[in-house]
Amino acid sequence: MKAPILALKDAVKARWPALRLRSILLGVLLFTALMPGLGAIFLRVYENVLVRQTEAELIAQGAAYDAAFDLAWPGPKQAQPQPPTVDDSYSMVRREASPADNYYTPEPLTIDLNTMPILVQRPQPIDTPLQPDPEALASARQIEPLIAETRRTTLVGAVILDAQGVVLSPSSLSGKSYAYLPEVQSAMAGRSQSVLRRRGDYTPRYAFEVLSRASAIRVHYARPIKIGDRTVGVLLLSRSPRALFRGIYDDLGKIAFGFFIIVFVIIGLAGLLSRAIAKPIEQLTQASAHVGRGGSEVPPTPATATIEIRALFDNFRRMAQQIDQRSRYLRDFAAAMSHEFKTPLTGIRGVLELLDEHGDTMSAAERRRFIANAEGDAERLSRLVVRLLELARADMGEADEAASTPAGEAVHHIADAQRTPDFAIETSIGPDLPEVSVPLEVLEAVLTTLIENSRQVGARKVTIAAAGVDGHLDLTVSDDGPGVPPGDRERLFEPFFTTRRGQGGTGLGLPIARSLLANSGSSIDFVDSAEGACFRLSLRKRE
Repeated sequence: MKAPILALKDAVKARWPALRLRSILLGVLLFTALMPGLGAIFLRVYENVLVRQTEAELIAQGAAYDAAFDLAWPGPKQAQPQPPTVDDSYSMVRREASPADNYYTPEPLTIDLNTMPILVQRPQPIDTPLQPDPEALASARQIEPLIAETRRTTLVGAVILDAQGVVLSPSSLSGKSYAYLPEVQSAMAGRSQSVLRRRGDYTPRYAFEVLSRASAIRVHYARPIKIGDRTVGVLLLSRSPRALFRGIYDDLGKIAFGFFIIVFVIIGLAGLLSRAIAKPIEQLTQASAHVGRGGSEVPPTPATATIEIRALFDNFRRMAQQIDQRSRYLRDFAAAMSHEFKTPLTGIRGVLELLDEHGDTMSAAERRRFIANAEGDAERLSRLVVRLLELARADMGEADEAASTPAGEAVHHIADAQRTPDFAIETSIGPDLPEVSVPLEVLEAVLTTLIENSRQVGARKVTIAAAGVDGHLDLTVSDDGPGVPPGDRERLFEPFFTTRRGQGGTGLGLPIARSLLANSGSSIDFVDSAEGACFRLSLRKRE
């Protein structure tokens, strides 16, 4: 069971889209903000459905009463349209009734609780001098027991009027008139009409009933009774719609299913926030504590993390690597610096001890020789301190994004300044070299270091050439000196490594040059050559 779940999780992670934190938060907040509105819309729509369902039931019951009234009509009747055959009936049901059909006459629902006005309670009928139609009265008396029997189940109030609006049934209202009601007038004109009226006997039975608009209303439906094309009466039906919360109780299963869907969505959103934000941040917190204790390992970026947190993981990983690299560099640098300082300091201390113990017995020449040795060691210490400050400034320097140096002019200027009668500098560089994003002083310092190194090892000529590669300009600086032994080439850029320690070399020139160029997005490397030493400067072009 565990293996399929893990396989599913891996498949989801592999296809997980890159999401932004603001997108997730916006989606969650929008969903939260829409929840009350969606609930209100659901209740309004559901309540309207209940009211329209009541209208549909009244229309169906009115059609049944109308048919019964027609059958009970004592006078002559017009020929009624014949029902279609079985096949025609099936076809009619499948395609519903069309305007050309004269047998099926379905009535559309017209009530809309949100837009239809709610009229006052239906008033009592008024007295009228008009006498009821005797044929209509006879038909009403015959179907009155049917209406009374069905009312026990349907709870539908029914009043039968003649074509003048005079009440025929129930008998208690006989002889009175409802002709003044707008829905009755519409039915007397041959058109059915449904209206909403307030309930006069309404009293709330529970607290939440006030939230329902349909609780205090009653649906009234007026339908014309026709014998052929002649309107002979009006059916006036009314019933209270199902209460909203009663309907909710009846459809509790469906509503509970919708509720669980909402809960499932909320849990999904919570899981999304956890996977995309909370859990990656916890992993990053643990990783930062691990790095703080001296470690350098950072967990892989979670596939479900947001774009911002993925970038944070990548930056933190680079930072941890740089911290680890810098820590190793500082440890190695401290060990090398201790060794470099220890030799001259030991020499100076030895001279001081000799002078303190045997100064009186030494000749003047011996004292001068020992003092000269101490001065040489002190000079070496001074040079080391100066170069160390330069290396620190190079390591801690910030890139000058606005730096722009014409490479050709800078190279020619440095070559002219360093060229002497016994030391040639050739430049095979055209005048159309691009500008580079390296400060002029940095380029001069690096080229000067390389030229001085060539001069100190006995080279007689230095050649500077240029070539463009992608977004960089490559400068090669080569000489005709003895070159660099293969065993020393990998250590050229290590601090304090030098083959001229006896001539005062500090071994910091090339490390300083590499740090200065690195701050400008450029680099320096040693290049194998058949003769002498060759270095390549890869300078970032100015965009």
